[in-house]
Amino acid sequence: MGRVFSIIRGCVVFCCLVINTLFWVIPILCMSIFKLIPVNSMRKFCSYLLDNCATAWISVNYAIERLFHPVKVNVNIDGDLSTKDWYMVIANHQSWVDILVLQRVLNRKIPFLKFFLKQELIYVPVLGLAWWALDFPFMRRYSTAELRKNPKLRGKDIEITRRACNKFKHKPVSIMNFVEGTRFSHSKHSKQSSPYQHLLKPKAGGMAFALSAMGEHIHKLVNVSIFYPEGTPSFWQYISGQVKQIDIIITVSDIADSMRGDYINDRQFKIAFQEQLNELWQDKDTQLAALEAQYVQPKV
Repeated sequence: MGRVFSIIRGCVVFCCLVINTLFWVIPILCMSIFKLIPVNSMRKFCSYLLDNCATAWISVNYAIERLFHPVKVNVNIDGDLSTKDWYMVIANHQSWVDILVLQRVLNRKIPFLKFFLKQELIYVPVLGLAWWALDFPFMRRYSTAELRKNPKLRGKDIEITRRACNKFKHKPVSIMNFVEGTRFSHSKHSKQSSPYQHLLKPKAGGMAFALSAMGEHIHKLVNVSIFYPEGTPSFWQYISGQVKQIDIIITVSDIADSMRGDYINDRQFKIAFQEQLNELWQDKDTQLAALEAQYVQPKV
């Protein structure tokens, strides 16, 4: 009986999430048309309206969660958060549920979360226009082979991304980055020979590239550690009420000047940046181990 109820609840929640998404995507797409008008004041006004629509979308998603599949989320925040500041947000990545959890705990506490996307994704039907309208920055990265073939392209990728991020100079933003590059699994962990117990090796390039492209616009780091006491859940397990508790530790800190530089051409900076990120990841691994220890039953 409990299994049947879980299936029914999951289907109801899924339908509610789809309806809520369709409800908000319509005004987002409509306003994106007005944002095509090359008038800065019009574009800025539309950007604020669009972010408010996206924030409202997340708020309704949270209301659906509380109504149909309430989850106890323990959040420990070290530092202050504000919707009027600029942030780089990093987190460990285990499941697509991570995105829903991050949106829930950070919604209305910091500016709407935005992800760096590949330049090619702007051509995805409907979604590409919505991402552009919501000011998701599009990145163009050249491969080593392309740079070797045409050295003049070196540095162009950062310049393109920096121009894409210019809109954030006068408008607070939160940039999300899963620095592991992929979701954690024991097979990936073993294949990497990761030195961390609960994490994959962090990929420093993406974060360094983003900080370089954003210049001095982003000056706060939000470091999020997500722990699922009952094991990593799937999206279905989450919406069908099978997840009872989630523990989260959030640490807010200033981004040091030593984390800004030319990651591509400055080898010393590259090594120093990797070392700083590895230290952050070691601290995160320690946090996750401490959270796990809270649920380990002592042997009798």
